[in-house]
Amino acid sequence: MLILVRHGESTGNAAGLLLGRMDAPLTERGLTQARTLGPSVAGASRIISSPLSRARDTAEALGTGLPVEIDDRWVEVDYGELDGRPLGAVPSEVWARWRKDPDFRPPGGETLSETGVRVRAACEELFATEGEGARGPGPVVVVSHVSPIKAAACWALGLGDEGAWRLYLATASLTRVTWGADGPVLSRFNETPWSAPA
Repeated sequence: MLILVRHGESTGNAAGLLLGRMDAPLTERGLTQARTLGPSVAGASRIISSPLSRARDTAEALGTGLPVEIDDRWVEVDYGELDGRPLGAVPSEVWARWRKDPDFRPPGGETLSETGVRVRAACEELFATEGEGARGPGPVVVVSHVSPIKAAACWALGLGDEGAWRLYLATASLTRVTWGADGPVLSRFNETPWSAPA
């Protein structure tokens, strides 16, 4: 099984910023969220993380004791000149173009299609090594960001990158992809155990 973990709340998330490659640390709430996810990934055989600190710190806070492997393919989309801007300050015509065209590139940034290519390659590699009869002793956990996890969900569902706009993903959420006989199966999406009532 592949368990995709979105990092806990960061200072940029709390401030309502469009957060790509800007390295914003976890808030106290985000750190608590990450620690709460620990039991949900117990028994993991590997932990892979985006290189950004909010993902790495979430991976460490899961408390598995496993070494955190860094894979740059799981880094957040590059928003270029828009990175770090308040969400409400991004012009409506930019949002409209993004939603209509996965090849739209913000100035100095990356397209959703390019994000999809690198994430799909990472997923295919994990499927080849961890799935199809090569299952390890436990799930593989990847700690990443909203756009790469949505891209991975689209990969599992056989959708194009434009499908990401129809998905909502909370901070510190879990998404599970199982290894089916004929390919990946999205078994759960956007689980948030930290918000469940006691």
